[in-house]
Amino acid sequence: MAKEKVVLAYSGGLDTSVIVRWLQEEYDYEIIALTADVGQGEGELEGLEEKAIRTGASQIFIEDIKEELVRDYIFPMVRSGAVYEGKYLLGTAIARPVIGKKLVEIAEKVGATAIAHGATGKGNDQVRFEFAVKALNPYLKIVAPWREWNLRSRTDCINYACQYNIPIPVTAEKPYSIDRNIWHISFEGGVLEDPAREPDRDMFRLTCDPQDAPDEPEALSISFEQGTPYAVNGKKLEPVTLVEELNRIAGKHGIGRVDLVENRLLGMKSRGIYETPGGTLLSFAHRELEQYTLDRETYHYKEVIALKYAEMIYYGLWFTPLREALDSFVTATQKTVTGTINMKLYKGNMFVTGRESEHTLYNPEIVTFEADELFNQKDAEGFINLYGLPLKVKGLMDWQKKQILREVKKS
Repeated sequence: MAKEKVVLAYSGGLDTSVIVRWLQEEYDYEIIALTADVGQGEGELEGLEEKAIRTGASQIFIEDIKEELVRDYIFPMVRSGAVYEGKYLLGTAIARPVIGKKLVEIAEKVGATAIAHGATGKGNDQVRFEFAVKALNPYLKIVAPWREWNLRSRTDCINYACQYNIPIPVTAEKPYSIDRNIWHISFEGGVLEDPAREPDRDMFRLTCDPQDAPDEPEALSISFEQGTPYAVNGKKLEPVTLVEELNRIAGKHGIGRVDLVENRLLGMKSRGIYETPGGTLLSFAHRELEQYTLDRETYHYKEVIALKYAEMIYYGLWFTPLREALDSFVTATQKTVTGTINMKLYKGNMFVTGRESEHTLYNPEIVTFEADELFNQKDAEGFINLYGLPLKVKGLMDWQKKQILREVKKS
């Protein structure tokens, strides 16, 4: 009788390297490894096939999903304006739903009855992966070793790997966890669990130290069509190439570093160090273009939507009717978000140097401090009287009460 199959989200890192062996010992599954190429770099993918097979997988799928990730997930997120807790550009979170989708696709392709992942029971990723599976194929069983095994820490995993001669990219001397994709790289755990400790200078990979950035500023322009970026410095680029180019430019100037103590979905606070160089430029430029082209009420309400959109990505709620509905709203707002933002980059900072759009609502003939024919300043008096009427009514009541109290005190 053929064994049941499980598809494991496999990175070749510490957790999933150990999980392949653990699944062999604890479950009578045939293990199918899936590695999603989300832009973690060629070095991270080298030797994965040999390693997966050697540690117990029967086969491995290495799927390049960078284009889908950028086009269908990252760019909609940019259009939404989503930023979690004011700083986190959701680099890890936005990649999870597309990886979950690919897990389901491979499971259905090979006839697997279960999927497995290496997310811990304390983290957000377990929720993101499993919500995607539940939404796309609720009949698949989910195996989450971190919620089952007796390994209680990363140190335990390192010891387990040493016991079974499993090669791992993590050492006890530098035991922080790394997650990288085309949008960002994150560092968590280990020595970084002390929020008072400054990250090691040599830890960063995508950005130089702002102190070491070029002494001369660099001019940059980013162009958008209905909220979607399509050109850098006037040159049209495909989505993946565009993000890679902005990563290179921003990284050179030390732009995109974030040190954040964030609120996880499960309720605890955790510290993460993030590098999102190109994403920082894109988010900044997109927001500037929206301020230039959207009317006040739409822009302000979209800021509210952006907070909810960010929460939904962070909480793993991508495949939901609400997220789709919010996308419809965002798409409607982006009809006029077409144009170019000119910037200057200098030692970790970004500055706007110019804005261009045929859809701008900025009208110098109205806003000018010089004489104009379009705005009658006397009209402001009526506006103030009507808009301030509730304040005047409240003020009259308060004044009357004060008068009564004065009379009482006199008597």
